[in-house]
Amino acid sequence: MPGNYQNPVTARLGVSALVVCIGNELIADDAIGYEVYKLLLNMDLPKGVRVEFSGVGGLALLDLLGGGEQILIVVDAVQFGAPAGTIHCLSWDKVPSFGNPSISVHGIGLKETIDIGKALYPELMPESIILVGIEGRCFNLMRYAMTPETEAAAGPAAAYIRDKLDGLAKSLKMA
Repeated sequence: MPGNYQNPVTARLGVSALVVCIGNELIADDAIGYEVYKLLLNMDLPKGVRVEFSGVGGLALLDLLGGGEQILIVVDAVQFGAPAGTIHCLSWDKVPSFGNPSISVHGIGLKETIDIGKALYPELMPESIILVGIEGRCFNLMRYAMTPETEAAAGPAAAYIRDKLDGLAKSLKMA
């Protein structure tokens, strides 16, 4: 069963959000999640935002949910066929499915993980789930081989996430 972290933050104090950055910090473009994670830790994010790094995705992602999050943002390297460094910001219903069940380097695919979470723990799943996928090319070499375009996308991806969370926090304060 997922962790029992209960976020005490209310809409009055800020947004209740979880950002999970996934990837292997030792492997070329797969390290992009780790790079975004490091940038987010040094940004001024709204109160109630929790940023986590997971070297593996899959079912381990569900362990990070506490049940009180309004939004979950998943950051990971992707291969959707766009140029390296392209940042894909997709609501979960727009994330492509690549067949029955996809297995990634992280175990069960992210799409399947969220579907499992919705089926088994609907009360823990956030209202809104977003994928910030950064297009990578090199996943079979060590970190020194990170594609320059993918590496350059870390800053804009982190800024997008900060702006998305700031917008959510402002809308909650206006409500």
